Amino acid sequence: MISAADVNKLRKMTGAGLMDCKKALTETEGDFDAAIDYLRKKGQKVAEKRADRDATEGVAIARINSAGTFGIAIRLSSETDFVAKNEEFVAFAQSIANVALNSAPADLAALLALPLDAERSIGEHVTEMVGKIGEKIEVAEYVHLTAPQVIAYIHVGNKIGVLAGFNKASEAVVSLGRDVAMQIAAMSPVAIDEDGVPETIKARELSIGREKAQAEGKPEAMLDKIAEGTLKRWYKDNTLLHQAFVKDGSKTVAQAIAGVEKDLQVIGFYRVSIGE
Repeated sequence: MISAADVNKLRKMTGAGLMDCKKALTETEGDFDAAIDYLRKKGQKVAEKRADRDATEGVAIARINSAGTFGIAIRLSSETDFVAKNEEFVAFAQSIANVALNSAPADLAALLALPLDAERSIGEHVTEMVGKIGEKIEVAEYVHLTAPQVIAYIHVGNKIGVLAGFNKASEAVVSLGRDVAMQIAAMSPVAIDEDGVPETIKARELSIGREKAQAEGKPEAMLDKIAEGTLKRWYKDNTLLHQAFVKDGSKTVAQAIAGVEKDLQVIGFYRVSIGE
């Protein structure tokens, strides 16, 4: 006979639901170690069944080290906003971010292989949580950035996490950096400037500009020039340095940066977002 006390004990040990704990103990004849293994296997089975589901909700976390020279951002995804707002889910994301910041793994696979506690890896904990909650959960994204000054910004509700790196460090750079990070969150630039835009995107925008001009009946000899002008306007909207500065629309981001410190540059950024 499985007692309520035993069920509650297993629930406290694993965080699984009461009915799942009762079934696990029943199936394993009250063996706690076997019951824990049962629940882990159940999580794996649920994960396999829900692998093709869309996990478009979740939380984004961005963190930097105490020196402000290294930062990480992760996206922990879930299927529903209800789960994403759960305190346990958010705390789980925070614990993964802590490991990432302290261990600086090279990539997502390396992060998932790191231990979250003395018993299991991050990946194993994710699978366990899938079984406990019953919907697809995954560490969908992990990025890291090193620079003389790294700024981290998390948009309200943990929906967007940003890292921005600068080639110089100072209090003035930190102050400006927060504004630039907010700019990145709000305006979602594709790259720092035109040099960072992939050639495939440039070719696509040129093609769109040319086709639009042709459809408007512009002279054939002018199509390429018009397309180049269209691409430059696209840079203005979609590359960080050319965008209008969100805190002062009378200047570009490049001009705002130049006004803070000589030769100051953005040398990298990442934007991790939920549901986009």
